[in-house]
Amino acid sequence: MSITAERKQALIEDNAQHAGDTGSPEVQVAILTERISNLTEHFKDHHKDNHSRRGLLMLVNKRRSLLDYLKKKDGARYNALIAKLGLRK
Repeated sequence: MSITAERKQALIEDNAQHAGDTGSPEVQVAILTERISNLTEHFKDHHKDNHSRRGLLMLVNKRRSLLDYLKKKDGARYNALIAKLGLRK
């Protein structure tokens, strides 16, 4: 269910704003999106796993908060991130 260290490092490199950037909202949202997609796949087989479902809801809320912050601070970065990750239709 969790992501591997190699995958996490790849996400950080793809979404970093500058060298050594691991805490920007773009990086955090990308990592949360990967974890959310992994949990969503997990629930296709384990639909009664309510403990993990609570964790999924917390991840979704955290991602929403980060996206709201980014939209408030810099709309262009928000739109670029949404397009890159494919979060909106």
